[in-house]
Amino acid sequence: MTADLLIKNAAQLITCRTDKPKRGRDLKELGIIENGALAAQNDKITFVGPSREVNPKARQIIDAAGKVVMPGLVDCHTHTVFAGSRHDDFVRKLQGDSYLDILKAGGGILDTVKKTRAASKEQLLEITLKRLHRMLAYGTTTVEIKSGYGLTDEDELKILEVAQQAHQRHPIDVVKTYLGAHAVPKEKTKPQYINELLHSLEKFKPHAEFCDIFCEEAAFTLQESRQILKTARQLGYKIKIHAEQMNTLGGAELAAELNAVSADHLDCISDEGIDRLAQSDTIGVLLPGVVLYLMGDKYPPARKMIQRGAALALATDFNPGSCPCDNMQLIMTLACLQMKMLPAEVINCATINAAFALDRGRRIGSLEIGKKADIIILDAPHYNYIPYRFGSNRVETVIKNGKLI
Repeated sequence: MTADLLIKNAAQLITCRTDKPKRGRDLKELGIIENGALAAQNDKITFVGPSREVNPKARQIIDAAGKVVMPGLVDCHTHTVFAGSRHDDFVRKLQGDSYLDILKAGGGILDTVKKTRAASKEQLLEITLKRLHRMLAYGTTTVEIKSGYGLTDEDELKILEVAQQAHQRHPIDVVKTYLGAHAVPKEKTKPQYINELLHSLEKFKPHAEFCDIFCEEAAFTLQESRQILKTARQLGYKIKIHAEQMNTLGGAELAAELNAVSADHLDCISDEGIDRLAQSDTIGVLLPGVVLYLMGDKYPPARKMIQRGAALALATDFNPGSCPCDNMQLIMTLACLQMKMLPAEVINCATINAAFALDRGRRIGSLEIGKKADIIILDAPHYNYIPYRFGSNRVETVIKNGKLI
């Protein structure tokens, strides 16, 4: 059978092949095929191997000589649907204003909530599609999008519906997460809002695969998080949790207890939390772009987590307030420079492990026969060059579902 697509002569074909999340030493294994080739039929990969072994006939042939070919990037934690910008907050932070000062001046998350509530679905969709275009250009082929800037049933639903429309209209695959428990709206008390959240979970289940919560001193306590997430799990949601970003509350342990698909941030994770994650199937999603943007110096202890056997992934946390970055390549470089991760480790964390952090590791995230043909070709002679050559886009070609974009 003649393939629809053939990529041949790749300097390095990085497969990231595995049947489970990579941990420890396995994170350094990329499954590289020198002078590699890949063929795809419809939207699936049909051949992966040396160029000398591939059938040379195909409807479309790409010569990747001197290039790196690898799986499309998976951004497994974002807040991409929102209105407005917080560039004024950025300047206030540089001038020394605290987060509370910014809130009092009308900025911060509640400003984004106000603008997102005021925007129509059509306006939000137009903005979101533009953001997805940029992500795709940087090599992201699957993205998770959380709600959380509505904080009313009507506006949270609006965000999730926009994410669904974006999934239908854009090449990028969008995975939806309900994050009503992102903050408490100013018009509600916390007990009132938690009661509303618990009663709204069933309503939102048809619109979101995952349920997430911001477990933090300034947001929801450990016990409140356990109550909401257990209820969500009983309703059939897969579970995620924002954990240990600013304080050590035991959110990582809660994630392991509830068999969450991922625990995200983890800047302040304890040794016990690391060990609990390592003993569980929960993926630790690290977000170094947030620490950089907030001018912090406490990055997640990635080396310790790898050494103890935790499964890790990387993501942008693209949002208007704490990480307005949609570039996964930059996040990979930050992981190397600030968390001392190796290039091979960050590639696995941005592809196959990130796919497992969305419960999609058996469909995407690696170049293996039968998986979706989500592929990027980079202007790089070696995989080490990708995080090394930061500040410019190394992606030359994006292939989504077997089609050249």
